[in-house]
This record gives sequence, structure tokens and C-alpha cells, in this order.
Amino acid sequence: MQIAVTGSLAYDYIMNFPGLFKDHILPEKVHMLTVSFLVDSMKKLRGGTAGNIAYTLALLGAKPKLVATVGTDFGDYRAQLEKAGVDTQGVVEVANEFTASCFINTDKANNQLVAFYAGAMSHANLLSLESLKLTHEDLVLISPTDVASMLRCLDECKRLAVPYVFDPGKQTPRMEPSDILAGIEKAAVLIGNDYEFAMMAQKTGRTEAELTRSAPLVVVTRGDQGSTFYVQGSAEIFIPIAPVKDVVDPTGAGDAFLGGLLYAMSKKAPLPLAGRVGALAASYVIEQKGCQEHHYTPQDFQARYETVFGDSASLAPYFR
Repeated sequence: MQIAVTGSLAYDYIMNFPGLFKDHILPEKVHMLTVSFLVDSMKKLRGGTAGNIAYTLALLGAKPKLVATVGTDFGDYRAQLEKAGVDTQGVVEVANEFTASCFINTDKANNQLVAFYAGAMSHANLLSLESLKLTHEDLVLISPTDVASMLRCLDECKRLAVPYVFDPGKQTPRMEPSDILAGIEKAAVLIGNDYEFAMMAQKTGRTEAELTRSAPLVVVTRGDQGSTFYVQGSAEIFIPIAPVKDVVDPTGAGDAFLGGLLYAMSKKAPLPLAGRVGALAASYVIEQKGCQEHHYTPQDFQARYETVFGDSASLAPYFR
């Protein structure tokens, strides 16, 4: 089975301001605000939903095909993905553009000033899945990026009869109700967190209960409360979280969860086991600052799975 991952690729620029923003903002002058914050650290990290998910898939042993647009500054990021085992032939470089970038400045009280530049991501609607020669035995992940690109991928999957996973994620607020319903219509899997499901319900006029019955498999993640799998015609399956050594930063944990889940599903693993693979993959991200700063081998993963869940024998056949 080929797994094609569509979505965003981005750089995250993480900066720390050693003071408090409020001490440098004059309320009576906010109508003409001009403020400069001298930061004492900055870290450039690899991110973007598609990149994070593909990275997890590669760590587990898959060879995901990444489909996205990037800028002329993507060279080092591409090299890191390829080193991990990601196929980047479907990543298209846009001339005279930068890769999408998020600039996050955090003060001592954890207040944040954030600026996001879409850059090359705004050209993602030019991408096509046609050249990948996908069949009904493969799987496409449609994750958040330029909405027009997401809709084009949906249309191509339906026309080519290729199964797809629909993950509207952070683009849910920008999607029209008809867009969301189009994504759900033929999805093999619908996934999102509990807040996103509430938003989908509000926008489409469907109840959350109706949404959990709208695809063969519906996955609702609930942060530190675990996740719930809704399988048509079957009972609900609760997936617990995997304990972490230290909670450093949860950013990107949902992407890793989805990467782990897709890997196990591609190996035809039972859903309770697939969910636990996703939960364990997420735990590695939470223990680091950055979405792709962790590393493990499939053997490391199996050993930790045994420690956490106590049944590594059932995991071994899916890592051959």
C-alpha cells in the first residue's frame, strides 16, 4: 500500500522575549502601535501538518509520498525528510517564494505574538495526485493546507476511486459547510479533535452524533483524555493515552498520532492496536520542543510499546 500525504509544510520560528509584552504597550496608544521586542533566543524548527505526519510514518518504517508546495528555502528540510525515509518527489518548489512560516514570540508570562506567512502554501492548488498512479489499494491523507488544494485532492480521490482520510483540522473554520460535507462524503476515515467536531457540527447543521456515523471509521481525539474510535455497525473503541516522561510541548502530537494510526492501519492491524500505536507516537513529540526533533527506530518503538502497553508480541508482526 502506498500512502500519499498532502497538506502543509512550514518552518516554525520560536522566539523568547525575556520580559512582559504588557510592560511595553501603552493602552492609550494602541491605535498607532509601534513596538520592537528584542528577543534573547530564536529556534528554527521543521513543521507543517503534512511534514509532521510523513516524518512519523517514516520513523515507523513506511515510505510515505509527500505532496505539497514549498519555497526556495526548503533544501535543508527536504534533506532531513529524505534522510528519515520520506519520498519528496511530490514536493514542488515555487520560484520566488518562501516556504510557509510561522513566527512565534513568547514572553515570560507565556503570552504570544504570532505572525503566519502562507508563502508557497498558497500555490498548493496547483498540485495533482495524477502522477502518483494511485489505486484503490492505496491511501491518501488530506490534511490542512490551502482549501482549494484540499478540495482538488478530494475530487481526484473520488474520481480515481482512491480511499482517503479526511482531516480538515485547523482549516475547519475557513471551509464552507459544503466543503466539509464533500470531504466527509466518501471518506474512509474522518478524524479531528473534539473542538473541531463541534465546529463541523455547527457549520454543517449536523449533530456530533451524526458526524460520528458519517464514515466507516471516525476518530475523535480528546487531548489527555485519549481518543474514541467510532466504527460503523460496531461498539465504540476507547484508546488511552501513552504516558510521557515529561510534558514539554504538545504541539504536533495530533499529527504524530495520525501518522502512527495510518502506519498501523496500512499494516492491517486491529483498530485497538492501531490506536495505541498512534498514542505512543504522539508521546514522543510531547517530550520534545518541536514537531520533528525526536527520533526512534522501529525496534525502539516496539520496546517502549511493551513497557507502556505490555503486549509487544501483538505489535511485532506489523513491524516486519
